Amino acid sequence: MTADHLPERYAETRTRIASAALRYGRATGSVGLVAISKGHGAGAIRRLAGLGQRDFGENYLQEAAPKLAELADLDLTWHFTGQLQANKTRAIAEQFAWVHTLDRDRIAQRLNEQRPAAASPINVCIQVCLEEEAGKGGVEPQEVAQLAARFKDYPRLRLRGLMAIPPHHESFDAQRTCFERLAGCLLDLNSQGFALDTLSMGMSGDLEAAIAAGATWVRIGTALFGARKPATGP
Repeated sequence: MTADHLPERYAETRTRIASAALRYGRATGSVGLVAISKGHGAGAIRRLAGLGQRDFGENYLQEAAPKLAELADLDLTWHFTGQLQANKTRAIAEQFAWVHTLDRDRIAQRLNEQRPAAASPINVCIQVCLEEEAGKGGVEPQEVAQLAARFKDYPRLRLRGLMAIPPHHESFDAQRTCFERLAGCLLDLNSQGFALDTLSMGMSGDLEAAIAAGATWVRIGTALFGARKPATGP
């Protein structure tokens, strides 16, 4: 894909999100777009930012760091959407506004300790394991409340909600059912007084089902940028 395709892909993705929101009775502007830019260079990100996109997600710190440096002149919000490693938390705490994949108290403690005092708290989503799948992180649904309760001790973190990367399902109904499990977890937490407002769920192939189930962030890569290059590693 060349950069010339970005305007068309961006417009198509925005239309998909807006159409799904309207179809399923969601409020205008209630579904945000995180452009997943892993595997794509700073030039493509800069081009998409020029079209109005402000939220970008990266999975690998080693790949993300030079992009953040090169694009520091832009007013962008960076989301970390990959698996968190203890030896990489400092740079994430210093440079990212959102972390979508928190699934261990140890990582939460490190992010809290390493977040600069002058910076606003990091927005955090707890990653939930909805179905067992090798290679993916996440907290079991019955353990989410215990981890969420720990955030009262972490003033440099702001728990916003939940995130999931469910296995691939072909049918809309199966996709929606899976996402509704995450929405149910959020409702359970809020009934316990957590007051969370974020569901990070849905990607290029299932964003409509995610929006139907209540997504507030959809994380879109392929539909925007085309097929990505091989990952550069953690």
